[in-house]
Amino acid sequence: MKIQYASYQDTIDFLQQSMSAHPHLIRLQSIGETWEGRPIMLVTVSLDVTYADDKPALLYTGSIHAREWIGNELAIKFIQYIVDNYRFNPKLQTALTRNTLYMVPCLNPDGFEYSRNHFSFWRKNRRNNGDGTFGVDLNRNFDAKFMRNQNTQSNTYGGPHAFSEPETSAIRDFVESHENIRIALDYHSQGNVFFPAHKFNHEVEIEGTDLNVLCANMNNEIKKVTGRQYGIHRGKPPAQLIHGSGREYYYRRGIIATVVEVGTRNIPDYMKNMAQSVAENIPAVAYALGEAINYSPLAPSRVEEFTIKDVGRDTVELEWQYQERDDIYFEVYRSEHNKSPCSEENLVAITKSLSFLDTQLKSGHFYFYNIRAVDKVTKIKSPFSPELRLKTTLADNECGRTLFPAREQVGYLSQNYLSKNKEHFGYNSMFIGIDKKRGISIGVVAFDLSTIPEGSHIATAQLFLYPMNRVAAKIEKYGEWSISIIDASLVDDIYDFSIIQEAKPLHTLGQTIESDKMTQGIWLRWSFNGVERSLLESLLTQQTLLLRIQGPQSLPVGNDSQVMQFDIGYGSFGGGLHYRPNLELIYQLPERSDTVIASSCNTIYKDKVVTDKLASGFDADGEIVYGQLAFELNECLAPDRTVFTQACLTLYSTNCLASAKDVRFTVELVELKDVDFKHVKQRQKIEYIGYEVSNEQLKERTAHNFIFDSYSLKELARLHKAQAPLYFIIRATAESQACDALVNWQDCNDAQPAKLHVEYIERRVEALPAPTHLQTQVDNGVVKLTWLNPDNADLVGSFVVRNRFHPPRSPFDGVKLYGGPDQYTFDNFGNADIEKYYAVFSYDHVPNYSQPTVIHYPGRGNG
Repeated sequence: MKIQYASYQDTIDFLQQSMSAHPHLIRLQSIGETWEGRPIMLVTVSLDVTYADDKPALLYTGSIHAREWIGNELAIKFIQYIVDNYRFNPKLQTALTRNTLYMVPCLNPDGFEYSRNHFSFWRKNRRNNGDGTFGVDLNRNFDAKFMRNQNTQSNTYGGPHAFSEPETSAIRDFVESHENIRIALDYHSQGNVFFPAHKFNHEVEIEGTDLNVLCANMNNEIKKVTGRQYGIHRGKPPAQLIHGSGREYYYRRGIIATVVEVGTRNIPDYMKNMAQSVAENIPAVAYALGEAINYSPLAPSRVEEFTIKDVGRDTVELEWQYQERDDIYFEVYRSEHNKSPCSEENLVAITKSLSFLDTQLKSGHFYFYNIRAVDKVTKIKSPFSPELRLKTTLADNECGRTLFPAREQVGYLSQNYLSKNKEHFGYNSMFIGIDKKRGISIGVVAFDLSTIPEGSHIATAQLFLYPMNRVAAKIEKYGEWSISIIDASLVDDIYDFSIIQEAKPLHTLGQTIESDKMTQGIWLRWSFNGVERSLLESLLTQQTLLLRIQGPQSLPVGNDSQVMQFDIGYGSFGGGLHYRPNLELIYQLPERSDTVIASSCNTIYKDKVVTDKLASGFDADGEIVYGQLAFELNECLAPDRTVFTQACLTLYSTNCLASAKDVRFTVELVELKDVDFKHVKQRQKIEYIGYEVSNEQLKERTAHNFIFDSYSLKELARLHKAQAPLYFIIRATAESQACDALVNWQDCNDAQPAKLHVEYIERRVEALPAPTHLQTQVDNGVVKLTWLNPDNADLVGSFVVRNRFHPPRSPFDGVKLYGGPDQYTFDNFGNADIEKYYAVFSYDHVPNYSQPTVIHYPGRGNG
């Protein structure tokens, strides 16, 4: 027995003492009796506790599994925290004034005491099953998809029927008589992960964002204390989901519910590990308590139709609907990672408008947006709308690729399974780290780079891996996981453990992940730095990026495992395409260049035009004299697949001014109807090119470069598309009236004529037409989608996405189902009974995505 931990009687004694000392704050009651006659104690905490049942409430349950002592221990420490701090901590005072805490420190008293005194690994309660076995897994005994199991000896035996046990029927009766419960936390061990509730349909639910944000914000509080990050993982198809759990029972009743798995052992070293787990979870529970009111009838209603109005390369415009109310404003949150907190740090807008324009974003990057309404008087907040996920468009000079490994090029190699290692590729998941069974295990992922042309410049590169299970990473704060680039040309057999293990890294990616940051259910992202991107560019000639993923390679005495499991998206238990390791690249194709000599040049006086001469300044009467020149771009530069990346106009001066006046010369890109003084005066100026040239600069040098800015490059492309000549005006300006201040520039016939130098890349500029004839039908219980791709040589494929709540307006606004050249796909992981929207986007090699073709699917039987 671990003497540092409280017994069940110690817990009751503490709660009774706390109630006696703080009767206005704490109320204690028994909600039932166990098989062995122990009371199931529930403590109610609120200011004033007399009115506790009239307030929105958080339900906390702990130690439903006997050996998971953390639930009971945290409950004690949390009550002590409240007692010690509620008089002066304003956040805690507000939470307790507005909300109520219902806390069952131990929902399995009999099993808990049996675990403490007889067999520490005991999990179930102490029902006598009548066949020589004892115990029911209480977290399989609720009526949420209860599953009958005849094996009474099993650790997950769910009992003869739902709610057969006094413990589960007691909490059921309490919950069903307390409609004020809005959030439920069920504390377990082990795993350092949140398991939000689900409805067994493998589809996004309206409360899905509420669940993820609650967990992410609790995670944020945990991280402040110890730096540790918990995973957030709801379970995914086609894996079996837990049946008969309390979490799903609460969720079915409209309660925002999650399991919190704490630590890496059921009964850890109290001083070293349990004390940390308790300390980091106290502010997390306090945060959740304060959120209960935001999911109550007192809260504003959820924002509706939160969707994307427009996506640009560095801007996003969002819009939504809400009933007109003067007392409501909206908070908009933006993050760059999935399952991120919504906190002050990423609050990007507080607005009363029904739209928001976000600016200064990065091109080709993922962003996640959340919104909630706020009552400006009470500050009570609404539940969240479903999260928006999008990707900004690529800049004009960029291309992008999302690369996935082929089935035979992603897997893991184990030291003790040499003959079976090839079977670990393309099958379910990667196990990386060390354990007694497998020995050292390393991951291997190879990406085919052949679609990226040699000489391309890699602007950004990001590797994504999905950790699916960390339960076998058992040692707190031990070991790191890292990724190395190895030379594929020196690897004869990627299925050979020794070859991969002993390969000398070309480079190890700069970011390693420590064990307490190695979380379940949250994508890990490695962003390549400049050195790593340069190495990636050099590997384009090999056409392969070969990665080795490694974890700790030795174990402390007495430990048997430190292994992290990653999804690979293949196999019967893989999560499919959107859980596959992937490499996100943004790159620029190799640049080409062209230099064009001016096709004409003129000097334009007030009363005359001098052809084939180029001068500008002021005449003897102080009248302005314009220089004008024109260029015609190479007809071989096809406007629909030419992107200008740089442009420079170079002029050569032949003299400078004797005058002491400050005279400067500017160049304008203009549109002209005719080349005479009147039309030049009335010209439509498009943009200044580069910076002005002073007389001092004329004295220093003869060559003058006028660099196009980003707007000028766009105008250059527009004029080229219209096959219009490029007209430039050289105009003089002076601080006061100047006379006889004329600068001559070398003209078209001189040895150094004016020239226009352009850098460009060849890539398609415009998106393709959208697919047509999108249709749905149910085929063997699965929704099948068919469509017609546009008939275009540039077509690479179509991208299919599903969204339950609104028509997708971005290819990333929902769950990706397919990307490729076919004209059909199946929604294999969806629920054919549920209403939703599907969208199909065509895309080219850039990729540019078309406008969506959308269909509303009414759900099977509702059409």
